[in-house]
Amino acid sequence: MTTSTAPGQVWTLTLRRQKARTGDGLPAESYTDAFEIICCDCGDDPRRDYHDVPTRLQRLRGPYLIDTGIKQYESHISWHEAEARAR
Repeated sequence: MTTSTAPGQVWTLTLRRQKARTGDGLPAESYTDAFEIICCDCGDDPRRDYHDVPTRLQRLRGPYLIDTGIKQYESHISWHEAEARAR
């Protein structure tokens, strides 16, 4: 799931499967059943690992099971839309 706010614009929000971690804490090549929200509009960078982003972005990222992740994703879109209308 991805979205952007303007036609032709690069995506700004995505719900993606979270990478697994190895025993030494490094990201593995496999994925877990957990999902995370990446929001570039909130300052997140999809190239950064979960453990390398600030705590506030870790809280946004999750992890989430797919059903909860979809609900949080939709809620985050709604929050951004409300913020845009308020401006």
